[in-house]
Amino acid sequence: MSTWRTAYRSFYYETMGDDLPDIVLPAAQTALLVIDLQVCYLPEATPPNATPSDVAEWRRWSPFRERLRVTVLPATQRLLARFRELRRDVLFARIACLTRDGRDRSLSQARPGFNNLLLPLDAAESQILPAVAPLPHEIVLTKTTDSAVTGTNLRLLLSNLGIRNVVVCGIFTDQCVASTVRSLADESFNVIVVDDACAAATEELHRHELTIINNIYCQVLTSGETLAALS
Repeated sequence: MSTWRTAYRSFYYETMGDDLPDIVLPAAQTALLVIDLQVCYLPEATPPNATPSDVAEWRRWSPFRERLRVTVLPATQRLLARFRELRRDVLFARIACLTRDGRDRSLSQARPGFNNLLLPLDAAESQILPAVAPLPHEIVLTKTTDSAVTGTNLRLLLSNLGIRNVVVCGIFTDQCVASTVRSLADESFNVIVVDDACAAATEELHRHELTIINNIYCQVLTSGETLAALS
């Protein structure tokens, strides 16, 4: 199996050598950021009075829900457990609008189609999934755009906490995760994206986006590699 040194190489990095130094994440300077693992993305059943098209859409998303349950949530739980054991900073970002009609959302969260989610701040669907719920003292940021940096004071918080390395997990790999990773990299944070703790709508989209952002905006590691890198 490929390690982080050889996995997800785009055209730009095909000829890069494999003799890269080990990744070391000093715990005191490393935070975990969990993005958009919210109730609305893991419904337990089709909506009441579902139409045939609703049922077809439900079935179309079955592989995504399966990846969340079997891979992403367990991997995220392992990361949370280790960061909490080390008493290191854990932060959460979630999509929610501050107005009931969602007029405060950015254009990326209000376009017609999939992204047009109306998730009021206090709605049950906007809350973080119970399997990875934050502890009372952990920071939860509300964002009204894709990037958890652009849409919040995350950069300032990380700076005040003395963080240089940000371990990122959550959904969707090709949307809010990628947007946040690029923003963090632009702010000169060292970013780790955890492969098995992220998901896009399809495996193809997930792998494609990781290939794009790896090596330039972040380093893509498995959860096991990430935990091993925490010093």
